Amino acid sequence: MSRLPPLPSDDLRLISGFLDACAAELGAAENTLLSYGRDLKHLLSWLHRNKTGLCTATRSDIEGYLVACEAEGLATTTRARRLSSLKQLFRFLFEEGIRTNNPALEIKGPGKSKRLPQTLSEAEVEAMLQTVRKFGRTPSERLRNTCLLELAYATGMRVSELVSLPADAARGDPRMLLVQGKGNKERMVPLTNAARESLGAWLMQRDEIEQKKPAKGKQVTPFLFPSSAKSGHLTRHWFYGAIKQIATAAGIMPDKVTPHRLRHAFATHLLAGGADLRAIQTLLGHADISTTEIYTHVLEERLRDLVLTHHPLAKKPD
Repeated sequence: MSRLPPLPSDDLRLISGFLDACAAELGAAENTLLSYGRDLKHLLSWLHRNKTGLCTATRSDIEGYLVACEAEGLATTTRARRLSSLKQLFRFLFEEGIRTNNPALEIKGPGKSKRLPQTLSEAEVEAMLQTVRKFGRTPSERLRNTCLLELAYATGMRVSELVSLPADAARGDPRMLLVQGKGNKERMVPLTNAARESLGAWLMQRDEIEQKKPAKGKQVTPFLFPSSAKSGHLTRHWFYGAIKQIATAAGIMPDKVTPHRLRHAFATHLLAGGADLRAIQTLLGHADISTTEIYTHVLEERLRDLVLTHHPLAKKPD
């Protein structure tokens, strides 16, 4: 089996410089940087096999790469993400004067999927919130898990925002939490009474656990949800697995439940209750209102079903 030739070091350094700029200037999250890195190394490998590189690739080369991605059978979302990554890289190279032109400037991506986001019903969320109170090996774990789920549904936070919350943000029985979102942008999210209650109970327990750490030779962490992970807090992957188990215990198919669908449920249920779309945009931390507008389509489907089911003129004659 022949080994692939190593990627050119000069091009790898350009990608590294781009990622450093994203981290320093845009405040890109670690997961975003990892995604960019994977996408751009895939591009570089293809360019290298086709006898070109980041400084010499033409628009025709970029289009050829996108055709190759489609031929691999990659999903529309994956191809769109890869195009977005390479567009940002080539814009960086042009703006830094490394290239005299931007070969990806006028290339358009694949059409966006019309698929609506899947969500959870209010009854399903309520079942999970009841179940989580008994989910955990110890009373401390049950308090922590309850707090996590209550906050996730009450605020619509991204899972990365939730697990990395600092404990200081939760002190003083707050009515609202300050959340640091994408690009280090901050926003305020209000708490329900149930979320405040579970937060207060967990914070008291969490502080007791943290105060005992120095005597055991362990390091105190500033996070609301500490763990022994390298980050110092619970990971996204841990939470993903945990809510699958909670769903199963609540009698819900685990495939139907993800952290992001809890976020969808938060937005959809607010909209169904009469919340303003702009307010939901602010709460979710969406930079563009068009991202939030997808929830109006979810609600439109439900309203249409309601009319077809209950309107007297929609009933078929006997």
